Amino acid sequence: MTRLSTVERAYELAKSGECSGIAQIRERLRAEGYSRADSQISGQTFRSQLKKLCEAARRRSGAQPEPGSGA
Repeated sequence: MTRLSTVERAYELAKSGECSGIAQIRERLRAEGYSRADSQISGQTFRSQLKKLCEAARRRSGAQPEPGSGA
């Protein structure tokens, strides 16, 4: 099985609803061995897209955003 790129995995995490925001996505990526996660999730447009995906996933699940989550 081929490992996803950092960007692909970030999108996957955002859509999954497992992460409440950018900070949690970065944390999960680092924990999974994506050592360049911080530098690769740095563009404002990319972060905005991830944030919107996290919010949509949380709405679908009925979960409330966590204060200070970076979402």
